[in-house]
Amino acid sequence: MPALSSRLRRKHPSLTPRPGAGPRQRSAPARTAGTAVEAGTARVVGTAAEVGTPSIAGTPGVAGTATEAGTVDRSSLLRPRQAVRWRRRLVPGPADREVLWLYLLTRAGIWATAYCTRWLFPDDRKTPHVADLFAPWQQWDWGHFLHIARDGYFPGQAGPWMNGWDNREAFFPGFPLVLRAVHTVVPHWATAGLLISFVSGAVAVLALARVARLYLPDGNAGRRAVLFLLLSPCAIFLAAGYTEALFLALALPAWLAAHRQNWPAAAALACLACTVRVSGLFLVAALAVHFALTVRTRRQWRALPWLALPALAPLVYSWYLHLHTGDWMAWKHAQERGWYRDFHAPWEAWQNTWHAAFEESLPTGYALMSQAELLAMVVGILLAGVLARQRRWPEAVYVGLSLWALGTSYWYTSIPRATLLWWPLWILLAGWSLRTPRFTTMYLCLTAPLMTVFAVTFLSGRWAG
Repeated sequence: MPALSSRLRRKHPSLTPRPGAGPRQRSAPARTAGTAVEAGTARVVGTAAEVGTPSIAGTPGVAGTATEAGTVDRSSLLRPRQAVRWRRRLVPGPADREVLWLYLLTRAGIWATAYCTRWLFPDDRKTPHVADLFAPWQQWDWGHFLHIARDGYFPGQAGPWMNGWDNREAFFPGFPLVLRAVHTVVPHWATAGLLISFVSGAVAVLALARVARLYLPDGNAGRRAVLFLLLSPCAIFLAAGYTEALFLALALPAWLAAHRQNWPAAAALACLACTVRVSGLFLVAALAVHFALTVRTRRQWRALPWLALPALAPLVYSWYLHLHTGDWMAWKHAQERGWYRDFHAPWEAWQNTWHAAFEESLPTGYALMSQAELLAMVVGILLAGVLARQRRWPEAVYVGLSLWALGTSYWYTSIPRATLLWWPLWILLAGWSLRTPRFTTMYLCLTAPLMTVFAVTFLSGRWAG
């Protein structure tokens, strides 16, 4: 081949022969991992891109994507990131496993308490026969949930127009529906109810730990908040076939989703929570306040209609009750008939509860629980005040509405149980314990005996709020 002129070599540098190179060969087509592309497209491996293609830091590779020269399909790069993000949320990490281990230990302690209670407190003190294994768990509200799941709300044309009606329509349908579904797999009703609370409780404590980490930077914050919840005085109701565990398993993930600005998920979970307890409406109000305080852009405001979704659950239930009773507020009127939840001024409710607690107008067991109601109301008022002072308005609204609903009846009923649903309380206690190491010891020394008292009271068939 004649020698190339220096002018031609300057115009086309690629034609300049390399030292020691033979005749120029046809270049092979550029390759991507698992993808055939046209010649001249940069080869993308890991995070390195040749021939002027920008590198994608942290991306494990582009597989199965054909792109034009020098470009990268960003949607294919986002999918692995989203998969990793969802894997981190769904697969328990080391901190989550510590929380689950704590949960299992406390469940074992409560089940041991139930076992001993059935031997120590039989219906007949002189009987040599022990009660059924699941008898301690079939107390009070469990009977209503069982009847609804097994027979429906109005079996055989029965209803509130009959004498001796049990006012079962006061209970929302979420838990009975889940109980009915689980019963198709687990034939024993009491076992099905306990299984629902067991699984729901595990979800709830994992969510509580993650919510606590949003507020507290310490790595032990989540486990500490869960510890305070699981050893609180009324923790027995998280293990029984009641609605508290299932409600928290829906409400706390809804709160997490709201903090991540995932409003469709938050609204859907809140809607399900509204099927379990009327407290779901207080959660919706808190979500609405959180939405108003956190959204900034027009794109974020487009999620506003999702906040109307949770209202669907109580509307459908009220419509169902209206079809059978002609009363849109039949559930509220059932609570008034069965549990004296007709409206009274807050000071009247306090006075009536004080009279029941200290004026020897009720049996001693009920009087003690009335004292617990008063103490729980004081704790709730202090909690709402602290949240307002810290300008945590959504949580303050949630707790405040709960206090208003429970504090405007004839007297206080089930406020100690409601403390289980006040997740800001457990996060605040966790924060205080991290600042004051002795606080944890003080809390456990005071609440662990009370938890045992409430557990034995409930498991032996006595009123425990």
